[in-house]
Amino acid sequence: MNNCEKLNEVADLLSTADAIIVGAGSGLSAAAGLTYSGPRFEELFSDFISKYHFSDMYSAGFYPFDSLEEYWAYWSKHIFYNRYAPEAGEPYKNLLKILEGKNYFVLTTNVDHQFQKAGFDKERLFYTQGDYGLFQCSKACHKKTYENESLINKMIAQQQAFKIPQGLIPKCPKCGEPFAVNLRVDQYFVEDNGWLEAQNRYHSFLEKNKNKKILFIELGVGYNTPVIIKYPFWQMTYQNHEATYICVNQEALVIPDEIQAQTIHLQGDIKQTLEAIVDL
Repeated sequence: MNNCEKLNEVADLLSTADAIIVGAGSGLSAAAGLTYSGPRFEELFSDFISKYHFSDMYSAGFYPFDSLEEYWAYWSKHIFYNRYAPEAGEPYKNLLKILEGKNYFVLTTNVDHQFQKAGFDKERLFYTQGDYGLFQCSKACHKKTYENESLINKMIAQQQAFKIPQGLIPKCPKCGEPFAVNLRVDQYFVEDNGWLEAQNRYHSFLEKNKNKKILFIELGVGYNTPVIIKYPFWQMTYQNHEATYICVNQEALVIPDEIQAQTIHLQGDIKQTLEAIVDL
């Protein structure tokens, strides 16, 4: 089956499915232009690259800075340029057009708020790995998160010589420990009430639709955390002969033999693929 035939089959399945579950990884945001390396990184972080010799935004996030003033100088820029500054990317807008009026839910490991910016209903989203827009206690002394936009903007405006003023270092109001970004990087990740409610909505959606004609659409998911989206999608497809697994990714994919007949693999540019589906 050539790519055009696959796209037509996907369009038919989208129109007849009882439910659609989208699993979105970092490749979807990269297709929207939110790349963590290359020209975008070099343009936005040329000063930090010169001083610290960073190669990309991801590895820079793990750099052992000498002080919290330096740590937040970098992280405030990282959050600002990946969470607050960007508009909604075209792949997200086109995905919303594709799903409009359909019974869908989105599971994502992305933390950049692109789904909400594109206009997706928050009640249909479960972002499992956190949110750049939230702070939490670094020791998880209590299960609450805090909006950070105002403080991030102050850090951006007031940092000098790769440091923020000491008075802007965010600290937990309960125990006094430094705040951290609400990202799942260690055992201290806070699953607050909003996170737990989204998880419950996702599980309820799965339960309600588990024996129906369902599409599992995977967009830009690699093998960094396959246990969150990829492997569960394979397993749920295998368990439901009415299900179809659709994978859109730049990379070649090895599909388990057990679900080969239920799989459509669209290898190529995610942005172009979603545009093509919209145009059908």
